[in-house]
Amino acid sequence: MDLEALYRVIKEFSQTPHGNTDYDQDKLHVKGQAVGEFAPLSYLVKKVEGLKDAKTLLKAGFVMDSLELFGDDTFADWYEKQFSKKLLRKVAKEVTLFQLPHNKEIFGAIEQVHKSYDILRSQQILLNGKNLPVQMGEWYAKCVFGLEQIKSTSQRGFDFFLDGKRCEIKVHWADHSSPKGVKLRKSLVEMSDYTIIMYIGRNFMIREICLLDSDFVLRKFSTKGHTLFLKDPDVSPYFFSKSNKHMEKVANSGALMKFSNPSFAMKLTEFLGG
Repeated sequence: MDLEALYRVIKEFSQTPHGNTDYDQDKLHVKGQAVGEFAPLSYLVKKVEGLKDAKTLLKAGFVMDSLELFGDDTFADWYEKQFSKKLLRKVAKEVTLFQLPHNKEIFGAIEQVHKSYDILRSQQILLNGKNLPVQMGEWYAKCVFGLEQIKSTSQRGFDFFLDGKRCEIKVHWADHSSPKGVKLRKSLVEMSDYTIIMYIGRNFMIREICLLDSDFVLRKFSTKGHTLFLKDPDVSPYFFSKSNKHMEKVANSGALMKFSNPSFAMKLTEFLGG
């Protein structure tokens, strides 16, 4: 299959409306090189030599993305222009897009991540296979509170202790909290003395911290089976940006300020005397 021919046919298809066809019913579409260019796979099979089916695309390096899961606003615009109708949600839920990844950019990013991971591993920040935000959040907590990290038989292979008391650390990676709240495993909270929630922004910087007595968490928050949900409205009075109740437990205020985002750092100065 000739990729240049494939993209040329996709471009040609996108330049002409097809409202009098039934291609609007197709569930498989291929993304072109330019933004907003697509074509139904059934059409391309007829026009592109060597393209027999979806397997041909996959073999050529294309990947499948569910429109509902990954989204693509340009597809909805393209669909409306092509078929003179809105893309209904029930139709969008069944659409799959084939696209060829920008491998050069991806490999470059992977190389950078690999180098970064090597540095973080050499500094004993990354210790296992958990994702980067979780391990960064745990490491931040370790630095800020001076936690002792001890190898154990637990699921993560180690436990954290603050002044000899076990800590359950939960890392929440997002710029905004979910309305459902931060999800905790009840069994892990029951095994701990403190529950520390590290709110990490998408830029990997600390945007908030909440430290609670685990007994308080178990008493105050209702459970759904084996799960606890801590919603912001319920725990915000205990946020470090709003309360100095546990500020004395901060062992390294310099690390706290250094790894916090500017907004959080500004709020902390009131309690840290900055």
